[in-house]
Amino acid sequence: MMKLFSRPKLDTTVYKLLYADMHSHLIPGIDDGSPDLKTSLELIRGLMDLGYKKLITTPHIMWDMYKNRREVILQKLEELQKAVEEEKLDVEISAGAEYFLDDHVRELLSSKQPILTIGDNLVLVELSMASAPVDYKELLFELQLQGYQPVIAHPERYIYMEYKRDFFAELKDAGYYFQANILSFANYYGRSVMETANYLAKKEFYDFVGTDLHNSKYLEALHNPSLIPPLKRLLDSGKIKNAQL
Repeated sequence: MMKLFSRPKLDTTVYKLLYADMHSHLIPGIDDGSPDLKTSLELIRGLMDLGYKKLITTPHIMWDMYKNRREVILQKLEELQKAVEEEKLDVEISAGAEYFLDDHVRELLSSKQPILTIGDNLVLVELSMASAPVDYKELLFELQLQGYQPVIAHPERYIYMEYKRDFFAELKDAGYYFQANILSFANYYGRSVMETANYLAKKEFYDFVGTDLHNSKYLEALHNPSLIPPLKRLLDSGKIKNAQL
């Protein structure tokens, strides 16, 4: 019997070409992402089905809500890696973190404590969705001075800058990388976010793209065929560095 409302087959070539996802919340129970190991494994399988071969998961470090320390994240990562190995899942998984620029980051930098990086020196950082912190430029510059390469997570979602687009050019001129949320191109976060994402893509400001996967709803949304053309254009720009991670 023919299935009703079956999902059309998606051309996953673009996800395979991306190779690595560098922004997700797959470690169970430490932020607003996966709540347990079973869910984590289901999400990992879903990303593998899309074509990803490498997953760099990035738990929140946001001191008012998620007091995740570097050593805790790495310990929880080991537990997840062991489960992935036991399930015989053919995927490489590692971890960075998504650092919210707050007083905790300021303390880490002041005391020169090690920051959890993606690869050798990439640090994924997040600004407030409501307004930029007064000293965000100083924090980003201090990261650079200490040898880190800041990667601005989903800049298209900072909608308070929608009409101040020089803000984006200033960050790029300062040498910071930009990471796009894939679902921003499918109106997942609202029309203004999608328009800003398209603007930044046209300017070739993006260096990385990530799923920012939190749960199965995100995973389902990644099957939206309307995502394929903008992702292809990003890859065709030659600017996207995911496959180098």
